[in-house]
This record gives sequence, C-alpha cells and structure tokens, in this order.
Amino acid sequence: MTSNSTTLVIGLVSVSDRASGGVYQDLGVPALQDWLARALTTPYRLETRLIADEQAQIEATLTELVDTARCHLVLTTGGTGPARRDVTPEATIAVGTREMPGFGEQMRQISLHFVPTAILSRQTAVLREIADHAALILNLPGQPKAIAETLGGLKDADGATLVGGIFAAVPYCIDLIGGPYMETDPAVCKAFRPKSALRPQP
Repeated sequence: MTSNSTTLVIGLVSVSDRASGGVYQDLGVPALQDWLARALTTPYRLETRLIADEQAQIEATLTELVDTARCHLVLTTGGTGPARRDVTPEATIAVGTREMPGFGEQMRQISLHFVPTAILSRQTAVLREIADHAALILNLPGQPKAIAETLGGLKDADGATLVGGIFAAVPYCIDLIGGPYMETDPAVCKAFRPKSALRPQP
C-alpha cells in the first residue's frame, strides 16, 4: 500500500463541546502545533479541525482527514475519559481497520508518573487503510502539558530518558504503511528505526 503524496500531511483534531461552542479557547490544537514545530525536521502540511464530542461528527472528521485530505498521521486531543460525552476512542475504533494498542498502553504508563487517574484514560490508536492510502490515528490527552509528555516522553535533570514518548515509534510506523519518510530533532524526540530502515543523511 502506497500513498500518492510525498508531502507529509498531519491532521490535528481537538474534540471539545465547550471549545467548539466558543465557551473557551481551544488549547489542544495549538499545543500539538507547537510540539510538532519543535520536533519535526521534515516539511509537513497541517489540517486542523475543532469539533464537538459527537461520535458521528468525530467519525466523519477522521474519515475526511484520511480519505480526502490524505493525512498520513492524525492526532486527536480530548474526549478520552470515562464521562458519557467522551466518545473519541469509540469513533476512532469505528473508522479504523486495525488497532495499535501499544500506543495507548505507553501513554498511560507515562501519565501514571504524575497522576493515579491515568488508568481512567482510554486513549487508543488505529490504522485506517483504504485502497491507495493509509494513516495512523492517535488519541492524545487533552491538556497541553500531558500532550508534550506523552509525545516526547520524560527526561531527568541531566536529559536522560526516563520513559520513552510514543512519537519515537511514529516515523517507522508511517514508513511501514507507505507514508513519507519522517525525520525528527533528536533533542526533542529521537525517532527509532531498525538499521535496515535508516536512510543516509544529506
């Protein structure tokens, strides 16, 4: 399976009834934009969406971002708790073709370093695969600090990694599903690939 586009396209979706209704300013998408700007050295294009906690709308948005906007990676923020309005994981699983449970497991491990309520998080990840394109969809936490921690991991005062962030595995995953070759700034997030998958640096 290969993508027609060589330009990396990333979808950012903030799921929030109140932010989408104008009650308060959305912080999720700006936090994602900021982290990606620091972490990625590969040129990319963003598609951003701010929507309510409605499963049908979330499903339609994720489908549109992958099938029409041709995103290779979609990051959602918000709607992953146990409250009745939190339906982002259900919508994500509904549009996915295969689940990628390791991402959610690692996000909870990172968050458990800070709060015991991390076990209440239902963050998940899926692949959505269509005939000539595929994307990885990841559910992230809603708070900007937690977004940065789960993507980049935790480091001690000397800069040594305590817990690896999930984004280290994202570039190789995108390779495997036929997307563009992604490179990162190791100071923010060192991407991991097997030696056989590495490309020479220009």
